[in-house]
Amino acid sequence: MAKRDYYEVLGVAKSASADEIKKGYRTKAKELHPDRNADNPEAESQFKEANEAYEVLKSADKKAAYDRYGHAAFEGGMGGGGGRPGGGQGDFGSAFSDVFDDLFGDFMGGQRGGGGGGRRASRGSDLRYNLRVTLEDAFSGLQKTINVPTSVSCDNCNGSGAEGGAEPTTCPTCSGMGKVRAQQGFFTVERTCPTCSGLGQIIKNPCHVCKGAGRVEKDRALSVNIPAGVETGTRIRLSGEGEAGMRGGPTGDLYIFIDVAEHQLFSREGGNLFCRVPVSMAKAALGGSIEVPTIDGGRGRVQIPSGSQSGRQMRLRGKGMPALRGGGSGDMFIELAVETPVNLTARQKELLAEFEDLSENNNPETSSFFSSVKSFWDSMKG
Repeated sequence: MAKRDYYEVLGVAKSASADEIKKGYRTKAKELHPDRNADNPEAESQFKEANEAYEVLKSADKKAAYDRYGHAAFEGGMGGGGGRPGGGQGDFGSAFSDVFDDLFGDFMGGQRGGGGGGRRASRGSDLRYNLRVTLEDAFSGLQKTINVPTSVSCDNCNGSGAEGGAEPTTCPTCSGMGKVRAQQGFFTVERTCPTCSGLGQIIKNPCHVCKGAGRVEKDRALSVNIPAGVETGTRIRLSGEGEAGMRGGPTGDLYIFIDVAEHQLFSREGGNLFCRVPVSMAKAALGGSIEVPTIDGGRGRVQIPSGSQSGRQMRLRGKGMPALRGGGSGDMFIELAVETPVNLTARQKELLAEFEDLSENNNPETSSFFSSVKSFWDSMKG
């Protein structure tokens, strides 16, 4: 069976750059890797084909020979290629190791290290702090001091983890890479180094304070600015205020999650506030103005139309919550709750009875209705 064109195998143009060829191989390797295609019997052969194509095209000399002579450049020793360009187990390891970390670095614990090179420090974890505030605080904003239990850099060893601040030594097992590789048949398996736990370095004389971690547990007092307009679920990020990194690694971040407590008088929907206000039956019937409290601690005045019923809403514009990022404020909605009078005096009852009689006499429809009802009950008695 004739071999396919190597550029076609990798899905790149003949004029592709070295980076484009590598990117094409990465894409094909991810797509065709046998571990991801257990139900596809052709995946392994296609994976080998992609590996063979990349083995040729990644080399400037082999690529030039292939561009000139095609597959014939590597048949019978032509082109100085040293035999077959791909397909063998050793060639697979050479080509696949070039992109191993790109393909699986995120799953194998991070970035590949150099031989005995740089410092293996890990970033500290991000922290979460739940902060409850009142609705008044959410309206006006506030500056608040919080105590956060966290890990901080060890002062005794300056975060190195070694006694006296000495530098750690390169791990002899992984030579500073933080990972070890083992060949298992067709595949190369990479795992975290068991000696240094992936740090690439070991400490011969650990700090007696932090036990080699480079950090210790401590409560920290932090001043937090809570802006006006926050609501439940608002998240505030304090960069670099999280957990200290291992052995001098960068510090994580602190995320403060706001929870606004329920208010006795006001309820909130976004930027708007809602308030239920009791009014007397007489005020609702006759109309007039009433004063209502506002979230800023002041009072507002609203006009009640005559004949208002329970549930009627009126609005005070701009008396709601401020927008978190500017842009004005919401409104305040007042809902009327008409109260029925209780514990009436004899005179009050007399006046209400008179009012009821006048209401019936002034409403012919109501009077005729009650007359009809009375006639019905009289006939039933008869």
